Parts: sequence; structure tokens; C-alpha cells
Amino acid sequence: MSQPWGALDWRQFSRADLDQGLNNGAAVANSGEIIAGWDRRSSAMRDKYPQHLDLRYGPRERNRIDFLLSAAGGPTLVFIHGGYWQARAKENFTTFATGPLSHGINVALIGYTLAPDASIDDIVGEISSGIDFLADGLPVLGGDPGRIFVSGWSAGGHLTAMALAHPRVQAGLAISGIFDLEPIRHSYLNEKLGLDADAVGRNSPLRQAEGVNKPLALVVGSAELPLLRQQTANFAAYRAMHGLPVIYEEIAGADHFSILDELASPSGRITTLIRQLVERTAQPTRH
Repeated sequence: MSQPWGALDWRQFSRADLDQGLNNGAAVANSGEIIAGWDRRSSAMRDKYPQHLDLRYGPRERNRIDFLLSAAGGPTLVFIHGGYWQARAKENFTTFATGPLSHGINVALIGYTLAPDASIDDIVGEISSGIDFLADGLPVLGGDPGRIFVSGWSAGGHLTAMALAHPRVQAGLAISGIFDLEPIRHSYLNEKLGLDADAVGRNSPLRQAEGVNKPLALVVGSAELPLLRQQTANFAAYRAMHGLPVIYEEIAGADHFSILDELASPSGRITTLIRQLVERTAQPTRH
């Protein structure tokens, strides 16, 4: 790491500086064009894999899963989209299934209700319900219910860390995640999220007395906003301090958006880390 993260204290920031320090879209000048490109490529991917789209796992409109089959009886990666819990959708991220699919890893993209229509507790609960649904349905869909892994980007990285506790999840990889919600509570993002101190405590992996003893890889870009790089570095240190299995990597030169290129590519670093987690963690279910 390029600096001692303990020296960076968001509590000393003005509200304007804190808001700016969390605003990824403003930090990457062409972020709108990048996202438009994701949408185009994701639409093409959905056309390529039309068999199991919008599988409903719950009563709300966004309680849907897209399942992309790569290998019958193979492992499945659940991917959770980002957008600070209040923007974007699973359909924007289908293109990033390309890397895992190329290695025989099925991909399930999970949708969830956005704030302010759902609280953070609601969203965490929806992800858990979606994994329940997927685990029950994988034998019919073509995957192995004993080999479920979870990954996500940005807010999806936070939800990945929370979903690691699900009994059907074997391991996880969080990309550019948020692991302490307290800075979020004091920023512009809380206008829709409505976090209070209790919700922060329940839903911050960095504030939980006991972590989850399953493998977790934590990845962030070296060109990301310092406060967000700090979130990943601090969570990696927290897990290491508690003797929990963790891998920490910074992707050189990657910003909050370009880091996902390492998942879209079959040879990308994030794809490789996911493949290694799958290979090391779980054996196929024997029937």
C-alpha cells in the first residue's frame, strides 16, 4: 500500500469533502460512458444466454436472478451489483460473467430492491433469500448446490461480505467494497439509505465482533478514491487480526470502474482469483 491508512480519518473531513471522497462517478471523468458500454455488452450477453433470465425469488419487482450456465454440475458464482444500494441493476453487469463462464463457472446475477424503497437490512435479507432460492434450484438449473460462491462490486462488495455468512456459500470475493457503513451514514448517500447507528452496527462487517471463517478475497484498485481503498485495506487487516482467511490485492492503475475489466477478461486477475477460490475451497457434491 502506498500510505499508512490509519492516518486517514474521515471524521476530520468536512461534509463536502466526505461527499466528494465517496463520489466515484465524479472521480472518474468518463464513468457515464463506461457504464453505457457495460449496458451495451450486457444486453448482448443476455441475448446469448436467454434460457434462465429473471427467475423470481421473492415478491418484489427486483427479486429476480439471471442464471447463465457454463458447465452442467459446475460451481456457481453469485454476482451482486453495485450502485451504493440505490442505483443500477443486475442487467447492467451481465458482461462481467464472461471471465468466470470461460472457466466452467456458472454465473447467477442477483437483483435486489433499491433504497429508499428498501432499508439496508431489507437488502441484506433479500440477498440471503436469493441464495436460498438459487441453492434449491441449482439441481434443475444445472449447477452444483454444494459449490456456491459470491462476489460483488462496490455496494455489492459490502453485500458479498454480508452474504459470506450464508450456510450455502463456500467463499467470496469483494471488489472495491464498503465494509464500515459509518462514513456512509454521515454523507449524501444517507439521504436515501436512512442509516442509523444500530443499522450501521448490524450491517458493517468491520464492526462485527466475530467474522465469518470462510475464505474471502478483497480487491481494490490503486487509483480508487483513498477512503474506499482504506475500506478494503482495513477490512483485510481486521480479518487477518482475527485469524480469518483473507487475500488482499490492489490492482495497479485500476479505478473504481476499470477494475471490473479484470473480471470480464478470462485471464483477468479477478477472474483468476475466483477460479483459485473455487478450486481450493469446495469439491463437487457426490450424488
